[in-house]
Amino acid sequence: MVKEIERAGIPVVHMCTVVPISLTVGANRIVPTIAIPHPLGNPSLDPKEEKALRRALVEKALKALTTEVDGQTVFED
Repeated sequence: MVKEIERAGIPVVHMCTVVPISLTVGANRIVPTIAIPHPLGNPSLDPKEEKALRRALVEKALKALTTEVDGQTVFED
C-alpha cells in the first residue's frame, strides 16, 4: 500500500519495528520505532518521558515526510 500511495504522488512515512520488512515491501521513507508490542511508546517510562519519546518519533517522521529521497531511506536519527 505504501508504494501505491507514493506512486500517486503522496509522500508516505512507514514507521515500523522491523526495518527489513519495510525494505522488502519497498517503503521509501522508513522510521524505526521502539518494539513490536509498543511501536510508538514504552510503558516502562513515566508519562512525561513517554510523551517526549512519542513526540520525538513523530517529529522524526515529519522530518522524513518533508525530505526528498531517491529510493529507500531509513531515518535512524
